[in-house]
Amino acid sequence: MKNTPGPIAYNYTIPLKYHLLFWIVYYLFNTIRWGGYFDDYLYSAKSNLVSFFVSILFCYWHIYFLIPKYIVRKKIIPYISWMVLSSVFFYFLKTGMIYLFIDKTIWPEAPEGQTAPGFNHFITVVLGELYVVAFVSAIKLTIDWISVKNQRDELQKLQLQTEIKYLRAQIQPHFFFNTLNSLYALTLTKSDNAPRVVVKLSEIMQYVLYDVQEPDIHLTREIRYINSYVNLEELRRGNVELSLSIIGDIEDIKTPPLLFLPFIENCFKHGGSVDEEMHIDITFKSLPGDNSLHFLIKNTINPEDDSIKPKGGIGIQNVKRRLFLLYQNNFILQTGIKRQCFIAYLKIPVSA
Repeated sequence: MKNTPGPIAYNYTIPLKYHLLFWIVYYLFNTIRWGGYFDDYLYSAKSNLVSFFVSILFCYWHIYFLIPKYIVRKKIIPYISWMVLSSVFFYFLKTGMIYLFIDKTIWPEAPEGQTAPGFNHFITVVLGELYVVAFVSAIKLTIDWISVKNQRDELQKLQLQTEIKYLRAQIQPHFFFNTLNSLYALTLTKSDNAPRVVVKLSEIMQYVLYDVQEPDIHLTREIRYINSYVNLEELRRGNVELSLSIIGDIEDIKTPPLLFLPFIENCFKHGGSVDEEMHIDITFKSLPGDNSLHFLIKNTINPEDDSIKPKGGIGIQNVKRRLFLLYQNNFILQTGIKRQCFIAYLKIPVSA
């Protein structure tokens, strides 16, 4: 049987000291208020002590039993029935305690006093208790709502971090697999470039395994990594022409690590055979006051490769998903093909 999520549990525990503080303030406020109103502070202190006790029982009965059992489960009719019964019970409890311990006149505030329960007295007492119950319940529900919201925010943040790590992990094995294949081909031909590939690969592995564990990294380090990656492909192909332009001051700019790698990978994946010359133009631009990083890459492609049409290659979908997780809709990504060149433009907000 498939498990379905149940109602949210209102189980946040409020420290005891806050319970005590609230009820002490509530008791003192009512004692001073009614004592001053009737000019009898002693009676007010005694009668409010009874009300204080009954209010505590009614409030906790409501917030810890009736709300979780009926309101949260949307059982409105049973909730109303229980509230009516509870109101009657606590009315007689309060009235009886006042009659036994305080004064035979259970409602001295009435014009002629009152020594027996009555409808008007019932309405007055119950409305007063419901006022306190509603006030305390509002506080408790607000605290529960904040607690649940914080838990959901933490869970959403954790899920976001997990998915971003997963998308990053998809990039790294793919890159290392391609590089090792290239190294294998060079060793078969006993190429003099094989040792240089090993050195470059070790530099990149150090970057990927140790330097990109933070959520953001300096753009200059990312560019050095891109250069190392392109150098590896140059060693393998021997006919790569790279033009890298930096416009503006990027020294203090930080970006998510490995964000631009899929675009670089696509250059070599769809750039034709190893016998064809490849041109890659990369531009990073950051203008003063813009608070954005502009990334533009253009590379020649194999016109017979249909896998990059119309969305720009497999890795681009990975990039789009990661960009959405990082920036929601606060980014621009445009890709297209023009004159046998694949062009990608990316604009993201940056932090220093």
